[in-house]
Parts: sequence; C-alpha cells; structure tokens
Amino acid sequence: MRNESKSAGGKARAEKLSPEQRSDIAKRAAAARWEKERGLPKARFSSGETPLMVGGIPIDCYVLDDGMRVLTQESFLVAMGRAAKAKGGHGVRTSVDKTPPFLAASNLKPLIDVEISGSTTPIEFISTSGAKVWGYPAELLPQTCRVYLAARDQGVLHASQRHIADRADILVRALASVGIAALVDEATGYQEVRDRKALSALLDQYLNQEFAAWAKRFPDDFYKQMFRLRGWQYPTASGAKPGVVGRYTMDIVYDRLAPGIVNELETLNPKNERGNRRAKHHQFLTEEVGHPALSQHLHAVVTLMRASSSWEQFKDLLDRSLPRKGDTLNLELD
Repeated sequence: MRNESKSAGGKARAEKLSPEQRSDIAKRAAAARWEKERGLPKARFSSGETPLMVGGIPIDCYVLDDGMRVLTQESFLVAMGRAAKAKGGHGVRTSVDKTPPFLAASNLKPLIDVEISGSTTPIEFISTSGAKVWGYPAELLPQTCRVYLAARDQGVLHASQRHIADRADILVRALASVGIAALVDEATGYQEVRDRKALSALLDQYLNQEFAAWAKRFPDDFYKQMFRLRGWQYPTASGAKPGVVGRYTMDIVYDRLAPGIVNELETLNPKNERGNRRAKHHQFLTEEVGHPALSQHLHAVVTLMRASSSWEQFKDLLDRSLPRKGDTLNLELD
C-alpha cells in the first residue's frame, strides 16, 4: 500500500509540472546518465553481424578505443562451456577481490597468479550501437583455459569443473592453430586480402576436429556393426551418420548404462535452439567411473552385434542381456 501511495503521489506531482519543467527534468536525468557513461571506454570496431564462431557458437567481440580486444560477458561464459548469464540475473557477479565466478573456486586461486597476466575485473563499455555492455579482455579466454588445464594436470580439479577443463583443452588447441595462421597472414600480407570470416571459419574447423576426436570413445566397430544390421552402406557417401543413429545410441547405450543417467545428461548437456548439443554426452562421464562403465558396456554391445544376423535378433539379445535401467541414478557424473 505504501508503494502504491508513493506511486500515486509521484504521478500527481508529475501532472502538476509544466511541459517545460518535465523537459528540464528529463534533460538533467539524461545529462546525469551521460556524465556517468562519459568515463566508460567505447568500442570502435565490432564483430557485428559476422561474430567469431567457436565450435558453432557465435562469440560477440569488440575492439575498444584504447585498442583492447574484448569478448562480451555472455560470449565468454558460453565459450568456456558455462551458462550465458551470470548467476543471479543480469550484469557481472564478482567476488570481493573482483574475481569472476568462473575463477572464484578456491582450488583455482593458487593457479591464477601463475597462468593469468593482467586484470580479471570485468569491463563495462559502450558498444558501437551505444549500449552499455559487460565484457572481458579477449586474452583472458586462453589464460582462463590454462588455469583449468593446470588444475587438471595437478590433480586438484573438482568433478563439477571437469567439463570446463575438457572444453578448455579443445579451445587451447584450436586457438594455437589459428594463432600461427594469423601470424603467417600478417607476415605475408595475406591479411589484407583474405575474407573477413576466414580466421573464424578456420577456428571453427579446428574446433570441430577436436570435438570429433572426443567421439572416439565410441569404437568404429560399434557403428560398422549397427550399419551392417540395419542394411546401410558404411560409411555413407558424405561421411555423416543418419539422424536416427543418435536415437539408437541413447537406447542401446545410455538408457542401459545406469539408472536415471539419460535425464541427468539431458540436464547437463541440453540441445540448443538449433537442435545441437555443446558437447558429446560421454564428455560428462567421469574418468574414474563413467568412462570405464561406458567402455565395458560398449564392449558387451559390440559382442552382441557381432553375434547377431539381424537388427531384430540383436535387439532381442540386448533386451535380455542388458535391459534398460530404473530411475535411480547411481553412476557418477560431473
């Protein structure tokens, strides 16, 4: 009731003001906002409608008036395999010492001074469209990747951080490959004539190759036997697998691997608006429990496939030997 009274009172006072007075108040408010924003750095260049592509994910980037390269907060978090929004809503959440949330874990702090040069404080700037944006220096992305990789190498990585370290490993490899290509382009002058999207496309290509390497958790024989039993040519002319293979894999593998694991994986690794996932499901299984269980299950499945002369016979053997699990999750996940 008190807020409603204040609101009503404010409206009543506003109605008593003349048009000139209301205009003057609006101008003073605009001037105050401008004074606050005047000290913010401004973007001179923007990726605009051609964002940097990282593993199929668009990354918005800017170059500020002081030459700093910046990735937006949302793009930075997505590139690291985290949620696009900081916890708690809009804006940037940091700890007391200005450490961003993706570096605030206690097991990472001893590695920050070693792996990161420069500030980790988020930057507020004015974009080329005039909007206020939060971001981080582009150099912080590979530096943050190195923090997670160092934590993994030293055996101090938490299970909940493992998927970020896996993503960091892929990013570092791809960025290193593109970095040498950019240096060659600059040395030869090719950067003056190459297509604007050339380096972005090259990075995406390297990332896709790295993601493909992870897929080797599933042996080639798993797909060869599946294709044989379904009467399909292996490999296909394009090298791509029929869309139904994903559904078969969920049924043959994950539904039977551990109780409740499919629901958990769908939560950890959901599809985006394009129907794609940011990683392979098996990347969320732990090295200690998940991957050994997956390997053992796949060995048994391939054995049943080899012993079958038809898809129907294989499914019958599968249902009797490796039935679907119940609803209680007991396989360790990240």
